[in-house]
Amino acid sequence: MKNYILQNENAIYYECGYSCDNAIYIQLGSESFFITDGRYEIDAKENIKNNSEIVIAGDLTKLARKILKQNKIKKIHFDPNDFTLSTYENLTKKLDTKFIQSANFSKQKRIIKTQEEIALIKKAMQLGRKGFKKFQKYLLNDGYGKSEKYLANIATQYLTDKGNYPVSFDAIIAINENAAKPHAHPSEKIYKNGDLLLFDGGIKYKRYCSDRTVTFGAYLDDINSKQREQKFKSKKQQKVYDIVRRAQETTIKKARRGMSAKQIDAIGRNIIEKAGYGKYFVHSTGHGVGLDIHEYPFISSKSEIIIEDDMVFTVEPGIYLPEEFGVRIEDTVVIKNSKAEIL
Repeated sequence: MKNYILQNENAIYYECGYSCDNAIYIQLGSESFFITDGRYEIDAKENIKNNSEIVIAGDLTKLARKILKQNKIKKIHFDPNDFTLSTYENLTKKLDTKFIQSANFSKQKRIIKTQEEIALIKKAMQLGRKGFKKFQKYLLNDGYGKSEKYLANIATQYLTDKGNYPVSFDAIIAINENAAKPHAHPSEKIYKNGDLLLFDGGIKYKRYCSDRTVTFGAYLDDINSKQREQKFKSKKQQKVYDIVRRAQETTIKKARRGMSAKQIDAIGRNIIEKAGYGKYFVHSTGHGVGLDIHEYPFISSKSEIIIEDDMVFTVEPGIYLPEEFGVRIEDTVVIKNSKAEIL
């Protein structure tokens, strides 16, 4: 793609190593332009890693039009998900340049990670794991009697090392029937001894995201065991948990380079369906992780993407029984030497 224009912060960062909340990036062949306002001029000059020309303007779209006119650009690619309608209309008015819609082309460029990116994601995962362990200890010693909202705040403190790292997304803390909502919002529901608790969280390290989910059982006293090995007081909860665990571990074990994403999705989904819970697995098996918390490849029943080495994605099957409980187990993996390796 010779000519393209970007406004998404992570897409711009990927191109030049810097972005801010008010910028337009234009790539015209071998030339590139970083357009922003005076607030970010010093930062841009200090942090942009390629040879982009830094252009300061009060009206970014007006200057972008001027650059396209001066360079007599006949056509340029853009992501329709990237621009608001008003920005698009301002960019294209009184301009002969043809704007070609290329949805998610930046995410497509980022689908195979560099070794540096994989190392950053792995570091984010390791830091996040420390937070999970600290939070598990907190649940054992001080968690009972606290609300989901309170516990979500505590979990965030542990994940971020008291604010040293930003979160990838707002932490999900869901107890019993609230865990049946895949993206539950923390409520005033109180955590009691014997409850099932689902915790989904992640942080960013140098802008790269981590993502992990653990469903805690009733017996938190054995905190030194692997967090996947949970014990529940309810036989039904234990049965469902063990099915999800088998689906998740089998998917990771059998995922291979050269498979389509939908083939990987089918591995765990078939296990859950054969166990009689297929209709309660209501989302895809996973999604790519990188600068965005959700990016390519999507591991879904409809995705034809062929999996390659150095792709990074989550494996997170789940079973959600309305008004009862839900279970999800999630790790982020990278395909290395044809196999999935947990980060």
